[in-house]
Amino acid sequence: MLYKFKSKNAGDLIMLEPNGRKVLEVIGKEAGPTGIILAEQMPAAIKALQDAITLEESHDESPGADDAQREAEKGDAPGLRQRAMPFIDMLQRNHKAGTDVTWGV
Repeated sequence: MLYKFKSKNAGDLIMLEPNGRKVLEVIGKEAGPTGIILAEQMPAAIKALQDAITLEESHDESPGADDAQREAEKGDAPGLRQRAMPFIDMLQRNHKAGTDVTWGV
């Protein structure tokens, strides 16, 4: 399953279901088959994503876990920063323009 985020001021953004669900959960939205992020909700959503990225990265650098252990846990998968930055960009563009972002599956 895919999440397809649409807006008037950015190209469509497609995410695999686990990634789309994670991003929506971080911003406090129910990860249903359709939804909307209103322009006035975007600053809080951007802040929530940035905070989650910071938390994830600080966890990755936490003392007590050696580099080999962190790499084994993370594997080759991109972190939240790589997955969320295009979404943050979409939110910033649409907030500036005052338009909403919608999604569908």
